[in-house]
Amino acid sequence: MKILVSSLTIFTITKLLFWLTTMLSKKTKMSREKNSPFECGFNSISSPRKSFSTHFFLIATIFLIFDVEISIILPIYNMKLSIIKEWFLSSTFIMLILITGLFHEWKNGMLEWSK
Repeated sequence: MKILVSSLTIFTITKLLFWLTTMLSKKTKMSREKNSPFECGFNSISSPRKSFSTHFFLIATIFLIFDVEISIILPIYNMKLSIIKEWFLSSTFIMLILITGLFHEWKNGMLEWSK
């Protein structure tokens, strides 16, 4: 019974606080001035929604993949000697895969910014 009473009390207090902050907030309804972008007091020259460069997205994705892969092969310092050998073999294999992928992307012209 105490859990039910305390749960109802907490629920009532939170609902009261939500209602109170909604009523006391200075936020009013949205207007054209509040929804428009601010450019030093002038009206915006162009549309804020420009087309996104897919080539930039591709470069960012390639960077993210390489970044994650490099962080995977970073060593842990307190390893035994046999684990270090296994880590070295696996990281060498991963690096070969990454270098092969890099040469493939380079050969296909995916790393050139403009064509």
